[in-house]
Amino acid sequence: MGRVTTPSEEDSNNGLPVQQPGTPNQRTRVPVSQFAPPNYQQANVNLSVGRPWSTGLFDCQADQANAVLTTIVPCVTFGQIAEVMDEGEMTCPLGTFMYLLMMPALCSHWVMGSKYREKMRRKFNLVEAPYSDCASHVLCPCCSLCQEYRELKIRNLDPSLGWNGILAQGQGQYESEAPSFAPTNQYMSK
Repeated sequence: MGRVTTPSEEDSNNGLPVQQPGTPNQRTRVPVSQFAPPNYQQANVNLSVGRPWSTGLFDCQADQANAVLTTIVPCVTFGQIAEVMDEGEMTCPLGTFMYLLMMPALCSHWVMGSKYREKMRRKFNLVEAPYSDCASHVLCPCCSLCQEYRELKIRNLDPSLGWNGILAQGQGQYESEAPSFAPTNQYMSK
């Protein structure tokens, strides 16, 4: 018979370097399995995980007052969340009105809800779990709004206060530390 030879590493991999098992892929930082074939090219998958949410999607009992409000009028909860996420650019009444208009329009309120959920995830580096933003607002919009509300409240951004209330609360915390420069009138003491 003949002598069996193997092609060189560069020929078998179309000119690409062969990655050794157990070393992380340069693009994804994920180690290659030791059981992968030598010419296996790992897919370029974005594995940006992020931090977990402070509460679960179905932990609505954690804030019962908000759960009841969201069940009855989810548009109000959305308006509160939108005002905080937009840092006062969108007011609570405007956000509530927009969500309320989109509810009967082919039940398209999930579009706005999922956009603000994505905005919150990006701002706080949260994981997109247990479902995608869109799926969570289509399948369980009230639970999604409650989870977003609780997340903001845990981060000391209480949506029930509104953006101006949050700013006032933040200034109140700093006033106790700062010296008082209140003007005094020495002539009024007479």
